Amino acid sequence: MPKINKLGVIGSPIDHSLSPFIHSRFARQANLNIDYRPYKVEPEEIGIFLKDFFADRNAIGLNVTLPLKKEAFNRCNSTSEEVSFIEASNTLIKKNRVLHGETTDSSGFISDLKDKNIDLSGKKVCVIGAGDATESILWGVTKQKPKQLFIINRTTEKAKRLAEKYGEFADIHVAIKENNINADIIINTSSAGITGEFKEPEILDLNDSTIVYDLNYSINETPFCKWAKSFTEKNFDGTGMLVHQAAKSFKLWFNYEPDVMNVLHEIERFRNE
Repeated sequence: MPKINKLGVIGSPIDHSLSPFIHSRFARQANLNIDYRPYKVEPEEIGIFLKDFFADRNAIGLNVTLPLKKEAFNRCNSTSEEVSFIEASNTLIKKNRVLHGETTDSSGFISDLKDKNIDLSGKKVCVIGAGDATESILWGVTKQKPKQLFIINRTTEKAKRLAEKYGEFADIHVAIKENNINADIIINTSSAGITGEFKEPEILDLNDSTIVYDLNYSINETPFCKWAKSFTEKNFDGTGMLVHQAAKSFKLWFNYEPDVMNVLHEIERFRNE
């Protein structure tokens, strides 16, 4: 009987996750048998869960979503350089009784930007939000050498911490009320982009050439993207990033590079039904 590779995604909430669907398509491409399930896990439960999950000799790895990425990092025996710096992991790999942590968020984000012919180099970039989702992409964003990077957040303390931490890689500023930011690219990492009506930050100077990217994704249009459509056609949600980061996780587990566009087209067909 062929081996069934045990995988999954952990977080809370988790019911909305498209990861099981995406990885089932990747497994079909690779002709692999997988059992990939969503698991609702709270931060205080992660230690026991990981122990039980990886006690199964068929367990290969896990994807990790909010709010568990920092907790996952703390449970790793080894990590990549990026994971060590951001202190968060979205991909766990079990090899020879060692739990290794990787992150594919920022690389998945940059891959999706490249697919959309969006180049951050030399551009003014504005990031809305300063939480864990923001930090998950900042490593990749700063490596693209933007001209300037502004962080907008309701409270400035978190934004200041990120500006100081990543200041060695890029020219980063905490946006204040007195700013009038004429950004080439706006990236929303805030959950306000999906939980209700999005309220435009007054300090943004927007026009039809502004590129807008929402890290959130939904089968339906996100409130942030709905707002962005009022002034630009160049608006995108996080579906592409989701599939790209999933593909990079899959490659880490199986050394197989899935066809991302095939899965994205399938998701798009489902949306249009």
